[in-house]
Amino acid sequence: MTRLLHRCLLILLLAFAPAGVLLSPTQAIAQQTLSGPDYETWERTAQRAEVAVDAGRASSTALETLRNELVGWRQQFTDAQAANKSAIATTRAQIEALGPVPEAGTEAEDIAGQRAELNRRLARLQAPVKTAELAYSRADGLIKGIDRIIRDRQTEELLQLGPTPLNPANWRDGLAALFGSLGTVRNEIVTAWANPVQRAETKQNLPGVLLGALIGLVLMVRGRRWSEWLTVVVLRARGSGAGRWIASFVISLGELVLPFVGLFILVEAVYATGLIGLRGDVILGLVPPTGFIFLLARWLAMRIFPRHELRDPPLQLDIPQRRAGRWYGGMLGLVVAMFFLLKRVAEIIGWSEEATVTILFVAMILAGLLLLQIARLLIAHSRAGRGEGATEGQEEMFRDQLARILARALQILAIVAPALAAVGYFKAALALMLPSLLSLLLLGALLVLQRVITELYVLLSGNRDGAGDSLVPTLMGFLLVLLSVPLFALIWGARVADLTELWTRFTEGVSVGGTTISPTIFLTLAVVFVIGYMLTRLLQGALRNSILPKTRIDVGGRNAIVSGVGYLGIFLAAVIAITSAGIDLSNVALVAGALSVGIGFGLQNIVSNFVSGIILLIERPISEGDWIEVGGVHGTVRDISVRSTRIETFDRSDVIVPNADLVSGRVTNYTRGNTVGRVIVPVGVAYGTDTRRVEAILQEIGNAHPMALANPAPAVIFRGFGADSMDFEIRAILRDVNWVMSVQSDMNHEIARRFAQEGIEIPFAQRDVWLRNPEVLQPAEAAAKPGPAPDIAPESKSKKPRRRKSGKGHLDETDFTPPGDGDADGGGR
Repeated sequence: MTRLLHRCLLILLLAFAPAGVLLSPTQAIAQQTLSGPDYETWERTAQRAEVAVDAGRASSTALETLRNELVGWRQQFTDAQAANKSAIATTRAQIEALGPVPEAGTEAEDIAGQRAELNRRLARLQAPVKTAELAYSRADGLIKGIDRIIRDRQTEELLQLGPTPLNPANWRDGLAALFGSLGTVRNEIVTAWANPVQRAETKQNLPGVLLGALIGLVLMVRGRRWSEWLTVVVLRARGSGAGRWIASFVISLGELVLPFVGLFILVEAVYATGLIGLRGDVILGLVPPTGFIFLLARWLAMRIFPRHELRDPPLQLDIPQRRAGRWYGGMLGLVVAMFFLLKRVAEIIGWSEEATVTILFVAMILAGLLLLQIARLLIAHSRAGRGEGATEGQEEMFRDQLARILARALQILAIVAPALAAVGYFKAALALMLPSLLSLLLLGALLVLQRVITELYVLLSGNRDGAGDSLVPTLMGFLLVLLSVPLFALIWGARVADLTELWTRFTEGVSVGGTTISPTIFLTLAVVFVIGYMLTRLLQGALRNSILPKTRIDVGGRNAIVSGVGYLGIFLAAVIAITSAGIDLSNVALVAGALSVGIGFGLQNIVSNFVSGIILLIERPISEGDWIEVGGVHGTVRDISVRSTRIETFDRSDVIVPNADLVSGRVTNYTRGNTVGRVIVPVGVAYGTDTRRVEAILQEIGNAHPMALANPAPAVIFRGFGADSMDFEIRAILRDVNWVMSVQSDMNHEIARRFAQEGIEIPFAQRDVWLRNPEVLQPAEAAAKPGPAPDIAPESKSKKPRRRKSGKGHLDETDFTPPGDGDADGGGR
């Protein structure tokens, strides 16, 4: 237990130690030096590194150590480049304040002396910066050279042809190495037991050892069962909300934690016997991480192929398929654990290459068989996602497509990796198989964590139906995948130094127009802008809900003020954010000026609409809620933005009108200032009707409508004599012009009722159609019907058709001359 305590303290020390404690001695001393880098020591280090890079004979471990030292120097040079930054800026400002040197004539002596002194001071201040820049470039080049050597060695190692595990002569070496290591451990235990002092100590610790072993075995055997039973109890309880699922998930972690704790206690109990020697300590020290790999894989298999949870499983499989998936997942975890254990033992104890290849080849064959079975389950999931009657061309969901692609990749891997190992390229096969297995475990962990994020979102929002299509879980899942990229890179052979190098380049930023854009600057920019944006929205809310309603400003003016404050606040937030981040816009002014010309031509319509939107907000010729007509479109203004205006027509459809059309075009505003407007109701009566009587009836109808104003009173106008009727109009001023259609309908109903009651006729257009030369129809009628031809009198030969109006205007007859017959001018019309 003392060893366990020491290990826990070591983990806590590494986790919470300050950054300076974890530095190498050279880095720590350099970090504490306030006078800048020691360039003499750096010169010796750089010469040693150049010799190592040029020779290329140092071991990879030595090169990694040298590289870490160079990284420390490079960081010192990076810090040194920022020295005298404030003094340099001040000196440059003083030189600029003196103005440019006169091209002709002489400069005043005092000003010339000040300029010369300031230039000398600027040169002195910039000298350490230039020296640090040169040293930084040298260190960076040496680091890149070391990385190139290490990568070339890794490539050559992968392509190296080694012994084949199919050679029976290598089987004897493999068995000898395996049983020899176990025999060595057994001999160490026997030797320790033969020592009386050690035997007495073991007997003294025996009760604690037996108790620890018993507890460890119980937790290993029964811990998973207990957690699984409690998980089922929670899932089967009344209700199936997200909170219950999250509780069951937390309880399910006991399936991983309890057996691992039991394994750890069991290992500590074996250590407590004191019988473990050097080889036994090597192997026993690898047991906890090996067991953790197996337990983690089995736990992930239980989550991905759940036994009891039937709602929204990660994979759409039936019960027998999920049972097989749990078994295959657990066995695959066992194979990965065996890979880790045997590979580490071979490296530490020093097995021969033939023995290592022979032993690990068996694990590779088992891994290939398990991958084929898992690929079969992924293909079944992909087919289930497409449905029972799905065709080959039917569209798949993105997750189902990924599952199908992953299944094909696993099938290829299960065949290619053992084949490479059998030929003799065992290192290349191992570089394919082991990272693929670990990546598969990491993908399973990401799948489980994505489900946890979704359930947390459902718990907080209460929206389970929209959780799958919501943006928040998707963004969180994307962030999770982004954070896992370094883990995937390490699994596939990337060195920690490579990741730290990428992070260093990332934190240094990118130089744009003389300004460096780094993550720190970007984060400062984003935070300050978000704060300014939130303050702007709060101010808009206060104006809209508290301050402006207490003034006499109309609704349109209030909206204009709120919108103007919003645009101004966002602009100020952007300017303050850029200034706070330390971005000097003067360095990119020339580039922005050149780009603005091209952008101005390409976006001139957008700029025109933007300016027009500002004019609309200031002049307010239209406001939200106005009924306007623009371009033949009638509707109500619903929203005025900086680029366009949204108009809702009377059939409830939205029309987006560019602001430039509202400023430069013809716009009719029916409700500007007030809602009073005029309605015109036309009506016609038959000839012979008493016009004064009609006028009196229409006047009564206009006066009786409640929406018509009494002053001015409705008027009836006799417009004139039409082709078919005598035309009248009711003209009335309405209280609310928005009701003009309803008023027209009401008056028309009342007119129809009163005219029917008074016997006043409302005529309609009537026409008589005459044929100009009906004799051309006689042959056709004679051919169609036997007998004497009808006696049809020819009409006048005038080329204009005659029109006769009957008393009621009824259409007496209608005949048409067939095209092509009749006169030479084209026939009947």
